[in-house]
Amino acid sequence: MIRSITLGTRASALAMAQTELTRAALLAAFPSLEVRVETFVTQGDRKLDLELLQRTPGGGKGLFTRELEEALLDGRIDLAVHSLKDLPGHMPAGLELVAVLERAATADVLLSKHPGGLAGLPQGSLIGTSSIRRARQLGWRRPDLEVCEWRGNVQTRLRKLGQHAVCAGIVLAQAGLDRLGFGVASGAIAFEEWTFQATSLGGSMYPAIGQGVIALQAASARAEVREVAAALNHSHTWVAVRAERELQRRLAGDCTLPVGVHTRQQNGLVEMEAVLFVEGRSEPLAAHASGVVAEEVAAEVARQLGGE
Repeated sequence: MIRSITLGTRASALAMAQTELTRAALLAAFPSLEVRVETFVTQGDRKLDLELLQRTPGGGKGLFTRELEEALLDGRIDLAVHSLKDLPGHMPAGLELVAVLERAATADVLLSKHPGGLAGLPQGSLIGTSSIRRARQLGWRRPDLEVCEWRGNVQTRLRKLGQHAVCAGIVLAQAGLDRLGFGVASGAIAFEEWTFQATSLGGSMYPAIGQGVIALQAASARAEVREVAAALNHSHTWVAVRAERELQRRLAGDCTLPVGVHTRQQNGLVEMEAVLFVEGRSEPLAAHASGVVAEEVAAEVARQLGGE
């Protein structure tokens, strides 16, 4: 077995927290392993003026992953640590997804200056997000809301919300907030001089493909690295990821595809429920399927949504 391994990650606080979880898992499995970390600034981190809500073909593809993937291919790092929802549906030749850690909470959270969650927002409120999926679902649930482009890391978004006199709230993933130590379960989070109401949207909005999952990517030719990563793979999460990534592939989507999905497993069955927003329709297309084989379930859901 290899004696040392280099993890590649983005430099944000959340990415570093996820990398530390990976490092801890590696050391728990291999106490004598030397684990190094190398950080990268991706195109998505540099170009904060990109309008991700204006979807164009391939518009978000690889924005937060390309630099790490190039480092994998040229051998500068051994494993790339990603938020799975940032990974495009198709990877560069020679790379593969080799393991996933146990999935965290999949819900989105509304952080608001007003109590009462989504229903409590005043008429015509301005909500910040950079996610097309979230924007379309907000428009579906509350057509009166105005959605604006809202980018940056978690701390930047929280600070902008506090400083912005007009914006009523933002939507972030619960998994990221939890990993950064924000106690969303209390119903409010404090950041610097502000306190925001925190409301789970798990009952009203569908999460992204791969939401809440830390993914490990490696070069296909690195059998010794794949062997180490396999010890970290969470089998239950892996099945859900197989289903959701297959749905993404069949819909020919990247991480900006306006699709939301719930995947559950019970009694040996995989159950998937999904919505897809298409141009010209405020209501999404909806689909549901269940079965034993993850990829077959995804194929049926994709068929109902008009994919392959």
